[in-house]
Amino acid sequence: MTQISPNAGSPAGLSFFEDMHPPAADFRADILAGLSKPQKALPPKYYYDEEGSRLFDAITEQPEYYVTGTELELLKSVGGDLRALAGKGALVLEPGAGSSVKIRTLLDALDAPSGYVGMDISGDHVRSACEALAADYPGLEVGALCHDFTQSLDIDALPLSDATRAGRRIVFFPGSTIGNFELIDALGLLKTLRGWLRAGDALLIGTDMRKAASTLEAAYDDAAGVTAAFNLNLVARINRELDGTLDPDALEYRAFWNPYRSRVEMYLVALHDMAFEVAGQRFMIRQNETIHMENSHKFTVDTFADLAAKAGLERRKSWVSDGEAFSMHWLEPAAKAC
Repeated sequence: MTQISPNAGSPAGLSFFEDMHPPAADFRADILAGLSKPQKALPPKYYYDEEGSRLFDAITEQPEYYVTGTELELLKSVGGDLRALAGKGALVLEPGAGSSVKIRTLLDALDAPSGYVGMDISGDHVRSACEALAADYPGLEVGALCHDFTQSLDIDALPLSDATRAGRRIVFFPGSTIGNFELIDALGLLKTLRGWLRAGDALLIGTDMRKAASTLEAAYDDAAGVTAAFNLNLVARINRELDGTLDPDALEYRAFWNPYRSRVEMYLVALHDMAFEVAGQRFMIRQNETIHMENSHKFTVDTFADLAAKAGLERRKSWVSDGEAFSMHWLEPAAKAC
């Protein structure tokens, strides 16, 4: 269980900022393990250094990427429902906060929220975003954590005021980030987030829905090449931080819809045979061999409710956007976990 303590000299406007960034040794071990698999793979959680976070924000602005705009419109349309469900004085916790674009829409919908804690694996990014949020909401108690949200966290230890601590906890997990995990890992993450909740608290989570392959593949391989740059940025990080010699010009980004697994799959494909090193370890990749980068699972309302139920979360309400492109779910701890 990760323990939290307030940093001396927290940035102006923030109640606290705590840097719990995973150590570099974890990055090295995970990358070497992924490249040693028969199907080479890179852990997507390492996308989000400062440049990766910036590129992801740019992805959400591409015309093909419908997720952000659709979710924002849905969030605005159900504001009254959210206000009634959350009640007054809620404490909002946002794992994977990024640049905190959607949180403003949620905070504006709620009845006098008492506090907000943003969490992201990029410390500089989340601190900057939370400082901006604190400036825009001067009556809100705002904290920031540089944290890997797949790891355990003692919410009771957050250095918040008693009044804020007493509010109903709303864990806000938008963007269908849950779809980026293998289903067994998504289940584990839902169990972790459920562990942050007390009776009466809730998880508000967004999930992308199944749709035409052409729409999905365009969304994850935009014409401007921003998603390709986002993936290749992880290669640049490996070369920079682990003395890697991967040639990014010899790798091509591709994405395709796999209907049998209900997910978009993303890869880097080798354009020719290439020997390379990472952290002193030698690897070989053959022409047309792939490095698996990420998946984005798509759900129906019922398939996601079934997954959540296995994590001990009960669906109280779901909302679906026009055209059934995107859905949001209000989940509460089940009386008896599965």
